[in-house]
Amino acid sequence: MDSTEFRKRGMEMVEYICNYLETLGERRVTPSVEPGYLRHLLPTEAPQEPEDWDQIMSDVEDKIMPGVTHWQHPRFHAYFPAGNSFPSILGDMLGDGIGCIGFSWAASPACTELETIVLDWLGKAIGLPDHFLALKEGSTGGGVIQTSASECVLVTMLAARAQALKRLKAQHPFVEEGHLLSKLMAYCSKEAHSCVEKAAMICFVKLRILEPDENASLRGQTVGEAMEEDELQGLVPFFVSTTLGTTGSCAFDNLPEIGNELKKFPCVWLHVDAAYAGNSFICPELKPLLKGIEYADSFNTNPNKWLLTNFDCSTLWVRDRIRLTSALVVDPLYLKHGYSDAAIDYRHWGVPLSRRFRSLKLWFVLRSYGISGLQHYIRHHIKLAKRFEELVLKDKRFEICNQVKLGLVCFRLKGTDKLNEKLLSAINESGKLHMVPASVNERYIIRFCAVAQNATAEDIDYAWDTIVDFANELLEKEQHDEITEIINRKKQDTLAQKRSFFVRMVSDPKIYNPAINKAGTPKLSMELPSPVISRGSAPIIRTQSSVDHNSWISWPLAFLFNSNNEEKGNNCSLRFRHLDTNVRPTSSRRNSGAGSSPSPENETGFVNQPQQQQQMQSPRKSPMVLRKAPSARENHN
Repeated sequence: MDSTEFRKRGMEMVEYICNYLETLGERRVTPSVEPGYLRHLLPTEAPQEPEDWDQIMSDVEDKIMPGVTHWQHPRFHAYFPAGNSFPSILGDMLGDGIGCIGFSWAASPACTELETIVLDWLGKAIGLPDHFLALKEGSTGGGVIQTSASECVLVTMLAARAQALKRLKAQHPFVEEGHLLSKLMAYCSKEAHSCVEKAAMICFVKLRILEPDENASLRGQTVGEAMEEDELQGLVPFFVSTTLGTTGSCAFDNLPEIGNELKKFPCVWLHVDAAYAGNSFICPELKPLLKGIEYADSFNTNPNKWLLTNFDCSTLWVRDRIRLTSALVVDPLYLKHGYSDAAIDYRHWGVPLSRRFRSLKLWFVLRSYGISGLQHYIRHHIKLAKRFEELVLKDKRFEICNQVKLGLVCFRLKGTDKLNEKLLSAINESGKLHMVPASVNERYIIRFCAVAQNATAEDIDYAWDTIVDFANELLEKEQHDEITEIINRKKQDTLAQKRSFFVRMVSDPKIYNPAINKAGTPKLSMELPSPVISRGSAPIIRTQSSVDHNSWISWPLAFLFNSNNEEKGNNCSLRFRHLDTNVRPTSSRRNSGAGSSPSPENETGFVNQPQQQQQMQSPRKSPMVLRKAPSARENHN
């Protein structure tokens, strides 16, 4: 491609980008593809011969765009804004066209000096103290553009670690550095970004994650007590990472309290991560949220989030640049130049050596919009967030879960976490909106953020109407499922009752056998009188005839005793182990005769049982013969 074709294709690309952004609302927010979709659409090897540009652009629309999540979409409300604007795109375009690698002043003086100047501009607009500005007289600080907030946290932790090890090495010159490293302890809130934990892993230091208060704010007392405890354990606190505008709920750590506590620990590095919220401090009414910044050793914010600047552009300021660069200096001969002592070399301010001309796009944005234009943009987003908050509060089925100070609203349906998971999943799967969850105070919440540059009140209303529609459908389904569950539970209980009846029917034949019912099975009672009453030396046995409505005998035995089987003699012999007595029912015809009458003993219900075998007859039932069981000696004989 020569310059003539580049002019043509460049104009086509600008037209394509403009059409893409103007018609973005017509596309689905999130792609409807499965992992690996693109592998099946593209060749397994790069083409050997050049391909036509028109075919390449055709594949962009047919194969790439179906798998793109559209972060600039007016229905995209996840994460935080992804900065984007035409001035920023043109700045990146120019920087890519220049193609310099500005790792040192000598490698590209304009690249280095513009970055220094632009960072001072932005630092002043935010309201940072003078000691963070490189060009302020007497200042030893300065600013630098990093790739992301994660890199900002990493390089500041590396610098803090180097300072701590240097100090400990001076105090304990004969102790191995590895042992000293094992004593270092860093601190952050549970609501801090995960990059702090990753930085601690890379630095091989311990990290203590502290509990915030009910508003997700880390308090000074919590930090102070934790550090004092660790010092008593022989550990060395060296780094504290605080957050202004947490990722989960845009909460603000109490920086004045924490800074005041750290006065007791003058060697501890205090870093402030304000990746999202820091941009808003260009608005005078929001500067109070920066209170306590005077205690900080470093501060970072991301213009590529909320200042209309395309990724990557994360800005970092340090109080003392020497403390930062001394931890990262590697100075081979081929990188040295004659102005090293008089100029800044940004290769010493971060992990990578090579650096793009990123300050161009930030410079373009600041000049194109001006501070007033950027303030209007931020205030507009905050106004949209407040509008969404009001809509949520009007519906009593929902609740707000954070203090809405900027452009993020955290909300949820009143109910279980599972209910809210279902709601968010249904919304995202539809492709009509895109939001993400977070866990704040051990509760599942849904994050809603105004992100599109030109978002309108209508976009907010559409989003809320969509959320309400899905909530109505979900709650209706949940109610239906609850009713279904009640019905199913009732069916199960009915089935269990039928099974129980069947078991009782099998174990109790009188339930279904009329013959047994006619036999007059006695009613049972919970009162169980003792079957044996001692009268002198002979046991007196309570028989069924003596108990009108109460019986200690279970139904099979009662039925056996009361059976009116006079045609057939029942010679079944039963033995009561605890009575040392045998019971054998006998036929009334064989033992008592047809005209015999009940004895007085039977009327009283007691039978005196002598050593010899006696007969016993119930007044209404067949008589029994009770026989003393043979003793162990008799059995032996």
